Amino acid sequence: FDNHEDPTTIVNTFFKKYQARRSAQSQINLLFRFIQYIERQVVLFDAVEDAAFPVVNNMEGIGTLRSLKENAQAENKIELLQEYLEAFKVRIVLTAHPTQFYPGTVLGIITDLAEAIKVDNLTEIRSLLGQLGKTPFFKDKKPTPYDEAVNLIWYLKNVFYHSFGDIYDYVQTNIFEEKEIDNSIVNIGFWPGGDRDGNPFVTPQITLNVARKLKESIIKNYIKDVKYLRRRLTFKGIRERIIDLNHRLHNTLLHKDHSTRISLVEFRQELYDIRDVLINEHQSLFVDKVTTLINRTTLFGYHFASLDIRQDSRVHDAMFRVLVKELIENKTEFFPEDFFDYSLDKQLKHLSEIKGLIAEDIEFKDEMAINIVETIRAMKTIQDKNGEIACNRYIISNNQTTMNVLQLFAMLKIIAFGDNLTADVVPLFETVTDLEASPAVMEELYTNPNYRKHLVERGNKQTIMLGFSDGTKDGGYLMANWAIFKAKERLTALSRKYDIDVIFFDGRGGPPARGGGKTHQFYASLGPTIEDKEIQLTIQGQTISSNFGTIDSSQYN
Repeated sequence: FDNHEDPTTIVNTFFKKYQARRSAQSQINLLFRFIQYIERQVVLFDAVEDAAFPVVNNMEGIGTLRSLKENAQAENKIELLQEYLEAFKVRIVLTAHPTQFYPGTVLGIITDLAEAIKVDNLTEIRSLLGQLGKTPFFKDKKPTPYDEAVNLIWYLKNVFYHSFGDIYDYVQTNIFEEKEIDNSIVNIGFWPGGDRDGNPFVTPQITLNVARKLKESIIKNYIKDVKYLRRRLTFKGIRERIIDLNHRLHNTLLHKDHSTRISLVEFRQELYDIRDVLINEHQSLFVDKVTTLINRTTLFGYHFASLDIRQDSRVHDAMFRVLVKELIENKTEFFPEDFFDYSLDKQLKHLSEIKGLIAEDIEFKDEMAINIVETIRAMKTIQDKNGEIACNRYIISNNQTTMNVLQLFAMLKIIAFGDNLTADVVPLFETVTDLEASPAVMEELYTNPNYRKHLVERGNKQTIMLGFSDGTKDGGYLMANWAIFKAKERLTALSRKYDIDVIFFDGRGGPPARGGGKTHQFYASLGPTIEDKEIQLTIQGQTISSNFGTIDSSQYN
């Protein structure tokens, strides 16, 4: 290498000098083993890093919940903190970057390795490294969108379920003095299986399959917790109820007939009733364990994570046009034949006022029309099965105009939701030009009586996504950050003027931590001219495993 020889020469010289008898295939096998060895050293370092996390980081220092609570107590501001936490929310939205994932099998080994390293269990470490040597790191097929979702669900089941739950328990116990909190505070969004813009292979069926997998995964976690309670709550009058709960959760998981399943409302009510009996008749034994499970149901419901649908505005426009064309051909009353000859204002007015539902038996011919119809109907199906929060946002990436929003607003209503639109349209302004135009677009929407009525029905909230990575590609790092900052200021002022709570949703490819900065410092620096009742941002690929890969790091970050 010092002699500036190229890699091929170096490798060939090595084999000539030390391994001359090897065949070409045997040489490749040896090189592969070298790489395999190095790969597994990296995994070992990951595990050592994970084990050391709570030692290297002060888990109760500045910036943690404990430090916040103690400061609030010292300054007599606990009530103010409670008030704040009843409204504040953080949403981590997981997005796929399939090239950067260890498969679930390897993640499981890393977790076990970290635990063995913490207690210096050399026998266990050695056998786990042996297992690692035999476990494939890559698949020979490109992962499907469903595979990507399954990879990420591993983190939901093994990390976020526990870390978010622990955070919530801590807040309830130490800040709210055991009182119920009418707010989930932290929750998870999910893009694999819903993000069509990020992955053109996502189909409506894949979206439904991912939602089903999310529901099955959360119920499996609940079953584990109920099994633990079954071993502890062996008291008269309670044991039978816990066993029944366990069976009904299993029946729900296996899609048995409805009478034997348990809905989320029934599940929560049964837990509350069991807790009351423990308090009144059993000296509150194990009450904290039941409360913990109730809190998990508050955080994760039957949905686990909220599945966002995302598609590009230009694709939408094409879908909308073929849909309208086919509806006119089918002689439906939704659009007049000369709709596309209307003036822009008249088109927008028609879209915001449109009513009624497309008949189920209309057969669409164009693939794009079929796709948008099935996608929106899938959203409604997921809401019916997993709860409204399971799939209630449709993000329009590359949003440029008011028309982009109202096209989707109209399609959501006539395809699946009718007058009761339990979903939000989230415009994503990406390029510098779109960011500059965003306040004018939002003002048109805020002053449209029908869209405004929809916002009132949705709690007077409007989510706006900004930046993602296209802003940086378009304007460069500084320009994109500045454009997003100014857009947020103007959108905040505009939303306050119309008495609407605006929620900003940041793509982490945009300003928060572009270049690896500290995300919490980015948010702390924004100041009072930017709305901050909620923080929402995407986390992708390697950042998920490095910042949220273990219960300790996830809780801390």
